[in-house]
Amino acid sequence: MSKLVFRLRNVPEDEAQDVREILENNDIGYFETAAGNWGISLPAIWINETEEFEQARQLIDEYQLERTERLRREYQERKAKGEAKTIWHSLKESPVKFVAFTMLIAAVLYVWAQAFVLF
Repeated sequence: MSKLVFRLRNVPEDEAQDVREILENNDIGYFETAAGNWGISLPAIWINETEEFEQARQLIDEYQLERTERLRREYQERKAKGEAKTIWHSLKESPVKFVAFTMLIAAVLYVWAQAFVLF
């Protein structure tokens, strides 16, 4: 019986590809399900044989720990160099978009606050 080993919703494509390669390199049979036309189905990677599930889960867990550490290390390096994206970088890149979103947030907060003031 098949068993769910990795959900693909909101997963970056490079991470999904790495998981596929890990499973293939370790000769673990798997198949994928897509989100479907309307995006309501479960996009995931499933293991064909339940006996291989623990091995697959362990390999994926190890990969995710390594990936997390690597991405955090890269972020800290960018932050130390002053290259990490901040709110001020967003303002410099597209000031019109930044101001528009700020005004939209302010308008929503104003309408929300008025509901409490008027009642």
